[in-house]
Amino acid sequence: MTPIDSKRGLLALMVAHCAGMIDLVALPVWVGTLVAHYRFDPQQAGGLVTLFLIGAALASVLFAPRFTGIPARTAALAGFTVGALAFTLSANSTHFAVLAVLHFGGGLAAGTALSFTHGTIGRSRNPHRVFALAGLAIGLFGIVFLGVTPGLVQRLGGPTLFVAFALVMATAALTTLLFFPAHGRASGTPLPSAARAPAPFRRGVWFAIAGVALLATTQAMTISFFERIGSARDFGLEMVTLALVIYGIVTLFPAPIAALLEKRLQATTVLCTLPVLQAVFALLITHTSSYVLYAAAGALMVFTIIFTHTFAFGLLARLDPSGRAAAGTPAMLMTGAAIGPILGGTLVKFAGFEAIGYAAVVLVALELLMFQLTRRAIRDDAPVHPVARALAPRA
Repeated sequence: MTPIDSKRGLLALMVAHCAGMIDLVALPVWVGTLVAHYRFDPQQAGGLVTLFLIGAALASVLFAPRFTGIPARTAALAGFTVGALAFTLSANSTHFAVLAVLHFGGGLAAGTALSFTHGTIGRSRNPHRVFALAGLAIGLFGIVFLGVTPGLVQRLGGPTLFVAFALVMATAALTTLLFFPAHGRASGTPLPSAARAPAPFRRGVWFAIAGVALLATTQAMTISFFERIGSARDFGLEMVTLALVIYGIVTLFPAPIAALLEKRLQATTVLCTLPVLQAVFALLITHTSSYVLYAAAGALMVFTIIFTHTFAFGLLARLDPSGRAAAGTPAMLMTGAAIGPILGGTLVKFAGFEAIGYAAVVLVALELLMFQLTRRAIRDDAPVHPVARALAPRA
C-alpha cells in the first residue's frame, strides 16, 4: 500500500480532493447552467445543488465516526465510481425529479469518498501542509475547469456539465484504485495514543465545526449566483467567463500561502478575523455595477475561504489526532454549502440579489462568534488536555 507522504500517495489525495470538492470550483457554473439551459428558476436550481451537498454532508456524518474501522481506499473508490455513474445518468435527463434523485445519490457517493480522503490527510505527518497541497491542486483544477467548461456548455448544451463531472469522478476513481495511500501514517510512524483510542470531541472541536459550516454557507450562498449576477448586470458571457477564470487562478494562491504562514500566524487568529472579508466581498458582488469590483470580489472571496479553511483543517487535525474530525470536514463544508444555494435561491426569488449580501453579514457575525468560542475553549482546556495545552500558546 502506498504511504501517505509519498509522491504517489499525495497525487491520489490531491486528485481525490479535487473531485470530492468539485462544488467549490463548479458552483458558479452549476447553478447558472441549471437556470440558463434547463430553465429551472433560481430556487429550483439552488435546490438541486443543495440536494447534492446534503447527500455529501450526510455521508460524511455517517462515515466520519467510523473512519478508523473501514478501509479508506475501498470506500473512496466506491464513492467516486458511484459518483461518476450518477453524473453520467444526469447528463441523460432533463426532468427535475430524476435530476434531484441523481444529485442526492451523487452527493452521497462524493461525500463518502471525500470523508475518507480528508481523514487520511488528517493522519499524515503534517496535515496542514498536505491539505495546503490539496488546495493548490484544486486551484490548478479550477483554472482548467472554469476556463473550459462555460464555453463548452454554451456550445454543446447543459448536459456537457454533467459529462465533465462524470469524467472528474472517473479520474479520481482510477487514481484511487492505483495509488490511494495506506490508512495510517507514512514510514511506520506510530499514531499517537489519542488516535488509537479516540476520545469524545471537546468543546473547541464542536465550535470549530459550527464555524466552518457557517463559513461554507456564506461562500456557497454567494458564489452559487456569481454567474447569474454577472449576466443580470449585462457584463456579457465573455467577461463573466473571464471573471470565472480569474476566480480559478486566484484559487492557486491561498493554500500555498497558508502553508508558508503556518508557523507565523496563530490558527485561531486567522479564524477570528479573516471571515470579515467574506461579508465585504459578498456585499460587493451583490451590489456593485462595476465589472472590476465584481470580478475582484469573487476571486478574493474564494481566496478567503480556502486560506481560512486550511488553518481550520490543521487546527482540527491537531485537536483530534484520530482523524475523525478531519474526516468530518466534508460534513462541515457540505452542510454549510447545502444550505447556501437553496437559501440564496430563495432570497433571490423573493428579494433580489442584494439580499444575499445582507444575509452574508449575518452569517459572518455568527462565524466570528463560533471561532471566538473555539479560541476560548482551547484556552480553558489547556490545563487538562495535552493537545489543547500544546496549542494554547498559538491560540
